[in-house]
Amino acid sequence: MPLASLPRRAILRLAALSLALGVVAGTPALAQPAKPDVIRIGSTAPGHLKFVLFRNQKLLEKEFGPDGIKIELTTFDGGSAASVALGSGAIDVTYIGNNPSLRLGASGADVKLVGLSSWVPSNETLVVVKPDSPIKTLADLKGKRVAYLSGTVRHSTFAKALEAEGASINDVESLNIGIENSGPALARGDVDAIVESTGPAQKLVDAGQARVLFDAGVSGKPEWAVPHLISVNGDFARTYPEIVERLLKVDIETARWADAHPDETIAIFVKETGNSENAVRATYAGSKFYQDPNITPQAIEALKGEERFMAEAGLLKGTVDYDTWVDRSFYEAAAAQVAASN
Repeated sequence: MPLASLPRRAILRLAALSLALGVVAGTPALAQPAKPDVIRIGSTAPGHLKFVLFRNQKLLEKEFGPDGIKIELTTFDGGSAASVALGSGAIDVTYIGNNPSLRLGASGADVKLVGLSSWVPSNETLVVVKPDSPIKTLADLKGKRVAYLSGTVRHSTFAKALEAEGASINDVESLNIGIENSGPALARGDVDAIVESTGPAQKLVDAGQARVLFDAGVSGKPEWAVPHLISVNGDFARTYPEIVERLLKVDIETARWADAHPDETIAIFVKETGNSENAVRATYAGSKFYQDPNITPQAIEALKGEERFMAEAGLLKGTVDYDTWVDRSFYEAAAAQVAASN
């Protein structure tokens, strides 16, 4: 029967069915955005601040749970292991330091820099020795055994501090040891000094097991502070762009929540990491957390300066193509979502 001769009600039913099947005028139905079964996020143990807040308050579960997407938060003993996992696709997102992130970017791996994890001016690095050690200055470390994780921000900061004293990292006997083993090693006298993040190192000091030889937050140079980064596996970013945007939306909201609730933020961080409250408040002086993920031109210049230092110090091979590596589009979309929701 010709369409024109059908009753009007039948024609409307056919039109509705055609719209539902997406065949009106030969146009396919609008596809739903792709979504993963799980989002796997890694950070260096015990976790960067926003990563810790995600974990404590189940913020990502609240965002993605209604979509049936699981969240896996994993900590790594050092950024190098996390960056390898990101480059291989074993995890999807990292909140780690600039040194391992820059090395991965310089390697040509398929990763994207999409935001800043933090940009804390204090640099968060201490060099500690035994309380009764005769070592009084960084120059005294020449020929001594110094424990730190190779390829970390602490490694870079220590090298800069030695250089400022007219020494070189090649003047010390470097041992690639994390805090779990370096603390006991210092107590036994197996190492002469430890280079570590403020929180874990300060715990040794508070326990009377160590003395601060050098505090980068006090004696370091402002230009030594370089942003820590949020990176995404390239394949994940291309397959699930809206998921990355939503992740950064939660990130922006979490950064703003921390600034609005400083005491609660510090209490959560102390509880989750085991760091002392004094150490955490020293790191975030004035209850300023510096968690804004916006990749500013100043942040890029700081990263380029760090890349140059790493290359000169033999800490990096290759060069970073910033035009390929950096992708601000995810942050911009996320910021627009936050603005619209407000």
